[in-house]
Amino acid sequence: MDDTDMELYDLRVTVERIEGRSVCGMNVGDHFDLTHSAHLKLPEGQHFCVYALASVLPFLAAKQRDLAAGDWLAQDTQFACPDPEERLIMQVSRTCRRRMNSADLT
Repeated sequence: MDDTDMELYDLRVTVERIEGRSVCGMNVGDHFDLTHSAHLKLPEGQHFCVYALASVLPFLAAKQRDLAAGDWLAQDTQFACPDPEERLIMQVSRTCRRRMNSADLT
């Protein structure tokens, strides 16, 4: 019997560009991965600015799911840090599709 009832995407959030000055010390290419629905992983020795994380976090649950055709969030993959001096732009990409059991998550 199949014990999976849903599919979610794992995500990678990557600093794509910094159009201002890097106030938080992040660099182009810095990233974190969101796997298994809620596991946030950073590469060894790397940090990710909490303010940049806060700006993209509300969208990640939706980006993990299939979205209706024409949904604006299905098309948009770039998000900005709220610091106007920095103008840090992040790219959200799907890395793999994972079958999961919702009972394991609630």
